[in-house]
Amino acid sequence: MVKSVLPKIRKIAFLFSILATAAVSLCFVADVTDEDWLNWGNKCLNESYDPPAAAKIKKWELSLTDDSFIRLRKTYQNGKQEYFSLFLQKLDDMEYLGNVNNGMLELKAKSDDIIVQTYNDHHGNIDSMASVFDIPVKNMEPERLDSLEHALTYFKSKGL
Repeated sequence: MVKSVLPKIRKIAFLFSILATAAVSLCFVADVTDEDWLNWGNKCLNESYDPPAAAKIKKWELSLTDDSFIRLRKTYQNGKQEYFSLFLQKLDDMEYLGNVNNGMLELKAKSDDIIVQTYNDHHGNIDSMASVFDIPVKNMEPERLDSLEHALTYFKSKGL
């Protein structure tokens, strides 16, 4: 009799430990601060950004800011710079095109709300606006993508 009850007790104890772990995890999620979202968003973007090798980019800076902007500055080996900036309140949609290994994160604005500037270009310095901000990425697991979307949505609501 004792032998048949013991496996049931183990299963109940195992389920209880899973539920307790989940409850503790949810407590921490509820206490996520602006700084936590900012750190995670920047970590995710910077670890995932995959600048095209053919573009000969010397350096790049990709950041999510506490004032609800996402910005990318690329500096090429020839000195040309490209700068993109999107106020997240203007973010209308986010799509991912690709697979887990590499793809394109498309941030779509409501209209031409993405600032695009070039400096030191042989065509001159150009200021323009766009409605799509493409960010090439790598190693984008579905959970990571979902978490990044939550971070961007969080800062979008902060910009209101």
